[in-house]
Amino acid sequence: MTTTPADWLEANQRYTKAALGVLHEKLAAFAARQSGTPQQDDGAERARRALNEASSAMPEAARFEKLCSTFGLSDFEADILLLCAGMEFDGSFALLCAAAQGDPRRNFPTFSLALTAFGGAHWSALSPSAPLRYWRLIELAPGELLTTAALRIDERILHYLAGVRSIDERMRGLTDAVAPPRSLADSQRGIAQQVVNAWSRADDQALMPVIQLCGDEAVGKRAIAATACGAVGLNLRVISSAAIPRNHADRDFLVRLLERESALENDGLLLECDDGDTLDAAGTTAVQRFLETLRSPLIVSTRNRKHSLARLLLSFDVKRPSSNEQRQLWEDALGERKSGLNGNIETLVSHFHLDAAGVFAAAARAVQVSAPIDGASVAPEGQAGEPAGDHADAALADALWDACRAESRPRLETLAQRIEPAAQWADLVLPDAQRRLLREIAIHVRQRAKVYEQWNFASKSARGLGISALFAGASGTGKTMAAEVLANELRLDLYRIDLSQVVSKYIGETEKNLRRVFDAADEGSAVLLFDEADALFGKRSEVKDSHDRYANIEISYLLQRMEAYRGLAILATNLKSALDHSFLRRIRFVVDFPFPDASQRAEIWRHIFPEGLPTEGLRIDRLARLNVAGGHIRNIAMNAAFLAADSGEPLRMKHLLHAVRGEYAKLDKSLTEIDTAGWA
Repeated sequence: MTTTPADWLEANQRYTKAALGVLHEKLAAFAARQSGTPQQDDGAERARRALNEASSAMPEAARFEKLCSTFGLSDFEADILLLCAGMEFDGSFALLCAAAQGDPRRNFPTFSLALTAFGGAHWSALSPSAPLRYWRLIELAPGELLTTAALRIDERILHYLAGVRSIDERMRGLTDAVAPPRSLADSQRGIAQQVVNAWSRADDQALMPVIQLCGDEAVGKRAIAATACGAVGLNLRVISSAAIPRNHADRDFLVRLLERESALENDGLLLECDDGDTLDAAGTTAVQRFLETLRSPLIVSTRNRKHSLARLLLSFDVKRPSSNEQRQLWEDALGERKSGLNGNIETLVSHFHLDAAGVFAAAARAVQVSAPIDGASVAPEGQAGEPAGDHADAALADALWDACRAESRPRLETLAQRIEPAAQWADLVLPDAQRRLLREIAIHVRQRAKVYEQWNFASKSARGLGISALFAGASGTGKTMAAEVLANELRLDLYRIDLSQVVSKYIGETEKNLRRVFDAADEGSAVLLFDEADALFGKRSEVKDSHDRYANIEISYLLQRMEAYRGLAILATNLKSALDHSFLRRIRFVVDFPFPDASQRAEIWRHIFPEGLPTEGLRIDRLARLNVAGGHIRNIAMNAAFLAADSGEPLRMKHLLHAVRGEYAKLDKSLTEIDTAGWA
């Protein structure tokens, strides 16, 4: 007959109650002897029979038996622990304690009471190194003598004996449970199997080697750890290196609690040190000591390898799923829906670099979004004669793209400003040469998978595969708008990173900030717009001091990451002349944004006013006389629209004249009568 969790819980409660009954009779007999009252009934024998029956009915070991076996408690120590549990489960134990100690005020367990009342007593049970105190199974009231201090069972142990699955409250918020993933890339599954093999050779959990998973693939390393733990019957919990206490006593206490949880619930621990470079010296030392003292199944996730551990350390390099592995993950996630989407899967693989969890999440989201509601036709109005399957595939392909964008988006939100691209090619007023260059950039992003992988250009060299562009021109000439147009054309997210905020005066901090940006963006191949590039990319001159040397290191690091980045990285600068030619050589595209001439300014003015804006008497030819770039034209048009809205009138030249004066004053430019002749 199959045993349900409810059946086991009920049987465990019967066993605990029966065990408390035996101890109750034992303590009652001692209290009777102390008071000179003879014990004449056979309560002790009935209690033992009840315990034997409850033990025989257990489908597996009761929690109390398992705990005693796990921590190696002697019969005397088991009686002490059971007595402390009885105080919580059965109110009559308080009266028995008072009677046994001959003092109504001492209605609580003590070591003194246990030493005199229970057989097999030994003084070593009181030692801090003995199981009861070492594993914090019981607590002693402070400020009392060791033998007379009140004893209390630890709350976590009490819940464990009751059969309630919980976590120690002192660990809540420090660790998180992680379930094994639904799927895993083959290369990562191979690493998980190697971890299982290494652990399976250990005779004791405390002797298991520490597993070190190295690399930038934090999500993949977590999935490998969860898979390996699940395969050997362990539950995985994760803790951040930032949560490790610096203080020795607090750290030792945490280690003890983690080891206890591992013993009670078969927990393995993943220590994530991927942001270890943010720790100070004290934090780094604390993490090192934690790794050397913890004696339970342990996996470490780190970017760079750690060395000099007192325990055996096995290291594995974890990489993101390859293109072939990603294709297989997409096919597994889509199941039967993959038919008709082969080309779309190739496109997803070339633009997005998701792990197994991301692929399955994106697929599930897309299927839900694209599924027809209540049997509604998937064919748009006017296209009912076309095959419904084609429309279903198209809808699913669009939904998959949007789901991938959303799935890869959250990691970058805190590092940069996401710009919702609205500009289109018609909004961009540039000479033909610049427009051709921008369209060529879009072609490179769209076709990189075919050129690099199918046509094997990537096999020639791993360097220079990133698509980088430099947008150079005065403020307001359309650099940001061009980035919007490209992101809109490619249906990719656009993030603006202000390099003046990324650059730090502290040595090494700039590289850390840049690494966080690129690591976060790499999953979704977002379009990265590095604004204010002059803050970092000035002319590199001869190294004269340490600051020059570290400035060159920062530039070299950025160039390296740009060349390896899977997406499009755009650098925007107002001063191209200040850039070093050796830097420009490593940029694939350089687009100069010229100051617009009169005809281009007229075109900008024609496009700047949105549909639905009431206008009257506007003279585009006269507006084009203003010697300002597109960004300033936009400011003028918007400010004038507010003035017209407030006056309850259509937008007229007088409103624009007022806005122009304000914009010129902001720019410290003089507005001549020739510029505004005939406006009024």
